[in-house]
Order: sequence, then structure tokens, then C-alpha cells
Amino acid sequence: MNKSRPKVRLSRALGIPLTPKCVQYFEKRPYPPGDHGRRRRQQSDYSLRLREKQRLRFQYDVGEKQLRRVFDEAAKRPGKTGDVFVSLLERRLDATVLRAGFAKTIYQARQFVTHRHITVNGRRVDRPSYRLEEGDVVAVHERSRTLTPFVVAATGANAGSGPSAPYLDVSLGTLTVRVLRDPLRSEIPVICNEQLVVEFYSR
Repeated sequence: MNKSRPKVRLSRALGIPLTPKCVQYFEKRPYPPGDHGRRRRQQSDYSLRLREKQRLRFQYDVGEKQLRRVFDEAAKRPGKTGDVFVSLLERRLDATVLRAGFAKTIYQARQFVTHRHITVNGRRVDRPSYRLEEGDVVAVHERSRTLTPFVVAATGANAGSGPSAPYLDVSLGTLTVRVLRDPLRSEIPVICNEQLVVEFYSR
């Protein structure tokens, strides 16, 4: 069974490819799965907001309760809630591992973290939701650097997964990355209308 198939269906349902492997399938069938996928249906305001929330959730591969907690925190902070919301998600450890080019997908980045291949300021951290602060240094553990996925990553093979993140100082040769500052929404390569997500949770 093709393990990427569920992600392909999910990608088509959300209208965005969630992994590089999904791109070719998504381009061939850029409409929702199922017998009625080609039909244009009038979407309600609720369904539009729900889809944007799901888009955000699955691009970061987080659970519903966790996403809600981050939103509640963002709503209490100064600034535009949607921008703060996405910025907080982007500061997750697994998201940083992905943006740095150490992993191909958010799913692989999450696995690297949970399998204790990643360190923060020299200490192993196995929690994908760990939130990084300015000045933190993330690295692949020395004992893990000879593993094939990291040898490949060190060549820059994953760098083409998305645009470079100006809020990170990445050294692929040493498989380390330093957090320079909080990311701006305009710098975060996530496809989502975060204002609709704010409206979804504020209803």
C-alpha cells in the first residue's frame, strides 16, 4: 500500500500539496477526492473558515487541542492575532528543523525530534512542540550525523523544499541553525488565510 496515499487525499481536500511527493498527484487532480470532487459547490462561511484552520493545522502537523492552545495564547499577546498565531507555530522545534533543511517534510522533522536526533543548545530535546527563542542553537546530534537522511541534508538536498528563512542562520555543513529573531508572517512559507482561522476560533 502506498503510504503517501492518505496525504494525497488530504492534500486534495485542503487544496494544497502537503509533501513534495504529493505535488505530482495534486497537479494531476487539483480537486477534492470522491465522486463529487469535480463539482463546484457553494461553500458556507463556516466551511471556508474550517478549511483554512485545517490547512494551518496539517501544514504544522499539530493536533486540534494543541492548535487551540496556541491560538488562545496568540489572542492574549499584542499585535495582529493571526500573525502572532502563525509566528508562534513557526517557532516550534519541528518547524525549525524543516525550515533549516534538515528534513524533507514536517512529518520527517517531527520524527527526527521524537527519535532524539535533535539538540537545542547542546541538549537533546524530543518534544516537537518545544518553542524556540532568539539565540537558541538547534543541531543534529553528533552521533546522528552519519545517518543517511542527515548526510543527504548536509549536501543541501532539502534546501529546495522551500525558500530560505531569513530569521534563521543555517549552516548545513555542520547541521546547525541559530534562531536570529521571531519570524514575520510575510517570511513564513505557509499557505493559509490566518484571518479566517481567527474568525473560526472567535465565533
